[in-house]
Amino acid sequence: MSKSSLCLWKMQQILSAALGIYLIILLLAYPALSLEYAAKGLKLWFDKMIPTLLPFMILSGIMIRMNLTHKCVRVFHPLFGCLYGTSPNGTYTILMGFLCGFPMGARIVGELLEAGRITRKEGNLLLAFCNNIGPIYFLSFVVPMLEIQRPFVPFCIMYGVPLLYGMAVMRIQHADFKIVSPENPVKQGQSMPLLAALDASVISGLTGIAKLGGYMVFFNLLNIVFVPFTNLPSLLQHFYNCILEITSGIDRCGHFNPYMVLILLPFGGFSCFAQTYSMIRHTDLSLRPYLFHKIMQTAITALCYFLWRPY
Repeated sequence: MSKSSLCLWKMQQILSAALGIYLIILLLAYPALSLEYAAKGLKLWFDKMIPTLLPFMILSGIMIRMNLTHKCVRVFHPLFGCLYGTSPNGTYTILMGFLCGFPMGARIVGELLEAGRITRKEGNLLLAFCNNIGPIYFLSFVVPMLEIQRPFVPFCIMYGVPLLYGMAVMRIQHADFKIVSPENPVKQGQSMPLLAALDASVISGLTGIAKLGGYMVFFNLLNIVFVPFTNLPSLLQHFYNCILEITSGIDRCGHFNPYMVLILLPFGGFSCFAQTYSMIRHTDLSLRPYLFHKIMQTAITALCYFLWRPY
């Protein structure tokens, strides 16, 4: 380790220790508020995440383990293969990632890569645009909380930006995974029997959803960081709430700053970033390109709302 790397590592250790001590002090100083924040994160996880995500986690896990993913998209693959240059499993990732919602895109990419059904290059490119807030979440939670009267244009921006961005990224990278080269093979793998696939998928789904709950509770609890600073501008406080954990941020301040929430939705918050890491940590996929692409899509979304205020 070089001297500069050692100094950076020591600085990170010192900052982490200082933050930990500061949080412990806040937990002791504001016990009721800490309990309220943690309980809020737990309630949002139980009410929103489990019913909307767990069934999709189990169903997708069954299809991957039974090697059915490429067969499920036969109708759609000619179009998506032409537009995005994806393999059949890549087409499955796009469809499920957009329909099921975050973090299913990252989870499916990780599972398919571990199963040998997609290449690392295709996985990194798919991760750039397939891990988004789901339409059910958007229409049933975001739209009512922000009191959007005409959701058509925000809906188109929310999903049109990543779809077009993904098409551009895949084509700029000259992606064509329909035929896999001998230097970069993809295995079809052995399919599991239905009951074995169901059992493995239930266990995997419960583990995954439990991790998401832990992240939601922890990052929601971090809202306590700025509690002692009572003179902070409300816009800064609202921005911190949303960038930390988007669901609780929408619940707290969405009706005050709807445009800010709509702009930050593509990024998803640091909690979503940590959850994405949890979904792909057992693979060799990189988080740095993912972060870059999320920032780019957030910037494009901000430009869209700057040019056209739709409601």
